[in-house]
Amino acid sequence: MYRVEKWTSDQAPNSAMLRYILTAEGYSVLQWGDSPGSAFPTHSHGNDQTHWIISGALEMTVERFGTVTLEPGDRDFMPAGTYHSARVIGGEHVIYLVGEK
Repeated sequence: MYRVEKWTSDQAPNSAMLRYILTAEGYSVLQWGDSPGSAFPTHSHGNDQTHWIISGALEMTVERFGTVTLEPGDRDFMPAGTYHSARVIGGEHVIYLVGEK
């Protein structure tokens, strides 16, 4: 089931530390970035994924979950086959790590 973990630390997310955590959890990891206004139509992936936001904001609309805004440090967990769309909100590029199993 899709779920989100909101960032609770007072410190800004550190991409190297987040990458280390994802790798230790068994994910293949890549860093990705999208420009303000970028949008991705409804789709799904064949593998489990997680998105961990480093900077900017990404709005995700997820089937049977709803719409959530992921901000710096926030992380989602998306099972394979979950239909979702995404768009960058605000005027800042969004940078995030994508982990895939």
